[in-house]
Amino acid sequence: MTHYDKILLDHGGGGLLMNELITRTFLPKLTNAYLERMEDGAVFDIGGVKLCFSTDSYVVSPIFFPGGDIGSLSVHGTVNDIAMCGGIPLFLSAGFILEEGFNMRDLEKIIESMARAASKAGTQIVTGDTKVVARGAADSIFINVSGIGIITYKGTISPRSVMPGDRVIINGSIGDHSAAILSKRQDLGFKSDIISDSAPLNSLVANILNASPNIHCMRDVTRGGLGAVLCEIAHQSQCQITISERDIPIQEEVRGVCEILGLDPLFLANEGKMVVFCPREDTDNVLNTMKTHEFGNNAAVIGEVGEKGRGRLVLHTSIGGAREVDLPTGELVPRIC
Repeated sequence: MTHYDKILLDHGGGGLLMNELITRTFLPKLTNAYLERMEDGAVFDIGGVKLCFSTDSYVVSPIFFPGGDIGSLSVHGTVNDIAMCGGIPLFLSAGFILEEGFNMRDLEKIIESMARAASKAGTQIVTGDTKVVARGAADSIFINVSGIGIITYKGTISPRSVMPGDRVIINGSIGDHSAAILSKRQDLGFKSDIISDSAPLNSLVANILNASPNIHCMRDVTRGGLGAVLCEIAHQSQCQITISERDIPIQEEVRGVCEILGLDPLFLANEGKMVVFCPREDTDNVLNTMKTHEFGNNAAVIGEVGEKGRGRLVLHTSIGGAREVDLPTGELVPRIC
């Protein structure tokens, strides 16, 4: 590991440097059994009730983009983190950091968007905080959303529950959110009709959990993209995960954006995509359940879990080869969420 004296953009990209920052800087000083699990949220028991808690901060630029805005994104992201723990989102908090001079009408639009997103997800924003900083001390608006949920599912949903023979299922095409953000950034010089996939996945998760008592792991595919998420799960489960490039859904327009900019869609962030790990015998039931939902109609089986041993991710390429996939080492698209 390389020692860094200062924080780089790469430290927030969901890849190797972010992983090192967490494990070398945060974990040793804040260590506890919940944090050490390195999952989307903390799962704990209070008085016989199983709960989960998660928090996330949102700095996306631009704040309004095709298919959403920083307000709806902040609600969706935290709701999804709770859902990936198997939780039913109950309550959210919202913290705002506003730059002096920020347009009041834009703030109203963002708050209205958050209200709609929370209503669609079946949750409520019940507390919050607002801070204003001097002009130039922030970029327009940053939002932190935390959430708490209740877990009624009997199984243990965790990367450590992933088993040899499990199938890997994704609920739709990858890279849509990143491509939508890139299409709005002024210096890139192209336009597209791609819209962000930002969405609340808790109702889809509820259907999945009702369809199978054997869900081993779920994870939303955000920063670092599908590649980073599966690398992390492979490491935590100590299983080899093998995926097929041909089976991963990608819109042709997203593929074109990646070719123009030299990006790998495997590492592009998403805000409405998730992977599910379940046993072979439950695969058809889970897949068909996903395909009946508005946020899962393009679901596909993209891989399987091999034997325990060395945790790694292997990609079977569309040209017939195979390569090991590692955590990305750079920030592909800064300020993406």
